[in-house]
Amino acid sequence: MLFDISNGWHDCANAIATVVSTKVFSPTVAVVLAGGMNIAGILKILMSLLVSPLFGGWKITKTLGSKMLKLEPIHGFAAETSSTLIILGASHFGMPVSTTHVISTAIMGVGATKRLSAVRWGIAGKIVMAWVLTLPACIVFAWGIQKVLPAV
Repeated sequence: MLFDISNGWHDCANAIATVVSTKVFSPTVAVVLAGGMNIAGILKILMSLLVSPLFGGWKITKTLGSKMLKLEPIHGFAAETSSTLIILGASHFGMPVSTTHVISTAIMGVGATKRLSAVRWGIAGKIVMAWVLTLPACIVFAWGIQKVLPAV
């Protein structure tokens, strides 16, 4: 649960920074709205737990929890605890990080504590390749959307 709190705290700061720096909202309005959105986020989490398995969310869980390596409860605890500390530390220093990247690499780390061969590095490599490809893809898509949309 602390991981989820740190995730919301971090993501909330990212959203506030975006709307304040673009002058969509004042800092006060952005913080008030973000607080309300965090409450709405709790409802979203509950709904996503019910709905995401219907739309393939279980594939990600299966990949991280059993395909890449066989997670045991202690591994999940270690991965979430270390991820929480990294996310809170990054938030403290104002560094935006991807919570998905943090938890995925933490899972790789706990798997490697058993032995390096416990992690299926081929699957881990595909995950890292997806990260590498999403960065330029997001840049290109955002650039394209901005060019297509009229200036507001």
